Amino acid sequence: MTSSQQKDDRVLSLYARLQKGDVIRKTEEAQRFGVTEKSIQRDLDTVRDFLASEYTGQTVVYDKRLNGYRLDTQTGKLSNSEILAVCKILLESRSLPKADMNALLDKLLACCVPEQNKKKVSALIGNEKLHYIEPHHGVSVLDRLWEIGTAVQEQRVMKITYEKLKNHEVVQRTIEPVGIMFSEYYFYLTAFIRDIDKEQAFENADDLYPTIYRIDRIKQYEITDEHFQVWYADRFEEGEFRKRVQFMFGGKLQTIRFRYTGPSIEAVLDRLPTAVAKENPEGGWDVTAEVFGKGIEMWMRGQGETIS
Repeated sequence: MTSSQQKDDRVLSLYARLQKGDVIRKTEEAQRFGVTEKSIQRDLDTVRDFLASEYTGQTVVYDKRLNGYRLDTQTGKLSNSEILAVCKILLESRSLPKADMNALLDKLLACCVPEQNKKKVSALIGNEKLHYIEPHHGVSVLDRLWEIGTAVQEQRVMKITYEKLKNHEVVQRTIEPVGIMFSEYYFYLTAFIRDIDKEQAFENADDLYPTIYRIDRIKQYEITDEHFQVWYADRFEEGEFRKRVQFMFGGKLQTIRFRYTGPSIEAVLDRLPTAVAKENPEGGWDVTAEVFGKGIEMWMRGQGETIS
């Protein structure tokens, strides 16, 4: 075996063991391979350069506590706590069919968790994966999200066949897609409809805000080559819209006021991001919030006597 082949074998061995979470000590490696510590240092530098060139977010660092070199998987990557939080949020969202959810979680664990911690993280989410209940529609939306998201970004007109929730009526629409949102188990597309009689189709014909479509209820769609233009000043902002809409029920923009006497004003403020609460001397809180549509009525009814 040539010296070049020997070096390649050492580098590959060091790289594989670092990926497994092993600690590399130069003295031990020099004895193992029958080379000098300087040679091992150059091998480690080669691994470090490779990781940097591939933009892996990893690097080889010297750990004084361990008296050796290890792979730093925190730089540019999720920590164990962060990946656990992401997995828990995904499972709680119940947003994907079980096969899609399991595949996504497995990829997250494979890409973001050090080898020595994968079993621990897998065990912490294992029971929830086993008992995961998928959404009843059973539609895989991941490919749709990317394709429709691209249409939003490139401002391309879409033609869709959509099944309405009410009476399961199927309609065809030509739309200008402006945003993708997630709420209460479902992904939604917000879009402006072209060529429609607003007086006949809308409860509020003067509504300046987009229509909301559940993406899993889009039966067919075509992304055309036609582009539409949105002036920057009039651009739809998903974040601002999301603050004001409840349960994805659109409608007029309105200001609501109510007295809240429940145990947690924080829960109210989290539900209504635009809310301002002032403590009332007689007890409870006086709350003012800006919201869209009738979805807020559903939430308020659910609060019982705590809201008046």
